[in-house]
Amino acid sequence: MITVSDMSFSFSGHKLYQDVNLKLTPGHTYGIIGANGAGKSTFLKLLQGQLEPTEGSIHIGEGERMSSLQQDHFAFDDFTVMDTVIQGHKRLYEVKKEMDAIYAKPDFGDEDGVRVADLSAEFEELDGWNAEAEAAQMLTKLGIDDQMQQQMMGDLTENDKVKVLLAQALFGNPDILILDEPTNGLDVATISWLEDFLADFPNLVIVVSHDRHFLNVVSTNILDVDYGKITPFVGNYDFWRESAELAQRLASQQNAKKEEQIKQLQEFVARFSANASKSKQATARKKQLDKITLDDIKPSSRKYPYISFPMNRELGNDLIRVEGISKSIDGEKVLDNISFIGRPGDKIAILSRSDLAATTLMKIIAGQMEPDEGSITWGVTTSRSYIAKDLNDNFDDENAVVLDWLRDFAEEDQKDNTTLRGMLGQMLFKGDDALKQIKVLSGGEKVRIVLAKMMLLKANVLLMDDPTNHLDLESIQSLNEAVTAFKGSVILTSHDHEFLETTANHIVEVSAKGCVDRVDTTYDEFISSPSIQEKVEELYK
Repeated sequence: MITVSDMSFSFSGHKLYQDVNLKLTPGHTYGIIGANGAGKSTFLKLLQGQLEPTEGSIHIGEGERMSSLQQDHFAFDDFTVMDTVIQGHKRLYEVKKEMDAIYAKPDFGDEDGVRVADLSAEFEELDGWNAEAEAAQMLTKLGIDDQMQQQMMGDLTENDKVKVLLAQALFGNPDILILDEPTNGLDVATISWLEDFLADFPNLVIVVSHDRHFLNVVSTNILDVDYGKITPFVGNYDFWRESAELAQRLASQQNAKKEEQIKQLQEFVARFSANASKSKQATARKKQLDKITLDDIKPSSRKYPYISFPMNRELGNDLIRVEGISKSIDGEKVLDNISFIGRPGDKIAILSRSDLAATTLMKIIAGQMEPDEGSITWGVTTSRSYIAKDLNDNFDDENAVVLDWLRDFAEEDQKDNTTLRGMLGQMLFKGDDALKQIKVLSGGEKVRIVLAKMMLLKANVLLMDDPTNHLDLESIQSLNEAVTAFKGSVILTSHDHEFLETTANHIVEVSAKGCVDRVDTTYDEFISSPSIQEKVEELYK
């Protein structure tokens, strides 16, 4: 259990939180949400003792072990995969290494024997004799096979490193588990495994994530970082979002009778209580939801960008024909014989267990890279705009000022400062933000100005390579709604489950051994169909 008492924290003269009081208990998964810069990651650092509160205290139950997901992917490059995972239980690893060092001594003496006996007793108490078997089992479930488990971390791909570091965090049944963006870099199968793992995890979990589907599946509670407070909510992300929207609506109805407001609230809570998720805490959650009153729900201070994609013309009879695309990079085949036909109105999701494969195909489709073999044929009525996954690829000159950069893509009647500043304001760039150089912008700000560029271009085909990367939840929500409402066609990649499910109607999974192409199919239908997934598995054998 974690108890936060009258906690305040200031950073560089700015007070992030004031008088925070929380009790986080085992058996619950707390999803932390808040706008970029609100202090989500700072709160995790405070819980881990990496920062000290300016006022108040944070108390962790006596003897409870905390584990967290390592953010530095290079920190363990000089260790084997197995040793890296076991280091997730720091004391267990220390005991193991000291025992190994003593046994390796050429002059093993009586004093060493006594010390080894003490260490062996502690090692057994920590279940150390089963540690490697437990670690190996978890790694196998995450797709790290026996051979890879003895390799050095420095020899693994980035995606495999992420899986090993996740295993490290989960290893040894920690009392408190802290996960900062755990789905980043994970494939669909691994995310699904993690969701199931956390559903069965009996201890305390605290997670920060921009993946709305993941938050909805795993969270039993939400901690909302807003107004300089950290406010707890019962329920998952969707419950928080809809309750915040309800509160905003009721707050604006100043003349409404309180009885009518309460009735709306009761109907809302009842609807969520009836569908309180699949988690084991559903019954307890329903009881808590039933106790919620009007005063428990406050409007949010969140700002949502306004995103809408107008079109310069409607699509004609043809969208795109992809024929026999193959590509090798650094001598290794990434794509082989990829063929599919997109129809006007299609919103096509490109999936792959290899981010390199998906991004390479997107670059070829966007005309940013030439294939080794094959061709791309666009319909004559198509006009395209593109956002690259690598943010630097979206800008020729990062020294450019935001306002001037955007002006280059505007039509003549939109080039004036007033119109452009209005658009930038809609994308949450206020006042002098429009005069910043691109190079000083955050990742989320860079994505938002590229989206503004795409809005100005008025293309009838949007090409988007992982567009939700770097965005906060509010921007993701706005983008999701804009892409769903868009009347043209979209070709995209994404790791965001909800974004894929709510936008795509045509799925293409690609690899170095071909592709699986399914039209008129949603993302959930694609990943849940045994017959489709059997064909997908063939792509990776």
